[in-house]
Amino acid sequence: MNICKCLIQFYALSKKNSKYYIFVKDSYYKNNYIKTENSLHRLKVLRIRVTAMNVHQILINDNNPEHRELSIYRTGQINRVKLEDITYTSYNTIAIDAHDYAAFFYYGVAEALNKLPFLSESSNGLDSWDEAFLHNSTLLSMNSILDEAAALINPDKNEKIMLGWQDEPVRVAYYREIDPLKFLSFIRNLKLFVAESEHQGYDLEFIL
Repeated sequence: MNICKCLIQFYALSKKNSKYYIFVKDSYYKNNYIKTENSLHRLKVLRIRVTAMNVHQILINDNNPEHRELSIYRTGQINRVKLEDITYTSYNTIAIDAHDYAAFFYYGVAEALNKLPFLSESSNGLDSWDEAFLHNSTLLSMNSILDEAAALINPDKNEKIMLGWQDEPVRVAYYREIDPLKFLSFIRNLKLFVAESEHQGYDLEFIL
């Protein structure tokens, strides 16, 4: 795995300060707890390993409610809107689950889409922890970029990517498995959503 890509992915997914800490309760790493801002929970992970560098590797499990509380567990949505509306209205929505959110950045789709003139208060374009808008006139170009990005994804190669890490009080690295077929299915559904939005005269709002 390209370590630079890992660093970029972590930066994209965790711009805000994390408020969780891992505590190892015994030398066999059998009892692990996660301290959130409000409470202390037992962390039931799918896999914990200790490497030669003494780093705990935790594989994110979408069915684990404690994992879904982590700040690196990100989801998003794309809404159909009309920029000229006086009162904000969302006319339809496509959700981005945590798996597809991570893949969206890992495969470089967000970066590729930033060729388009996104509107955002931060002026960062399409980015994590942000809200951005795309005008209807650019939606055909968006689908062309999605086609190009999808063509670069190997559908036969599952990936395991690093979402983030911490150094204290113990070293922990968080990973996620990426299913390319699942993500390519999301891209197909997204393209259909974009095409319908373009045809019906809607703009798009991205909440990532």
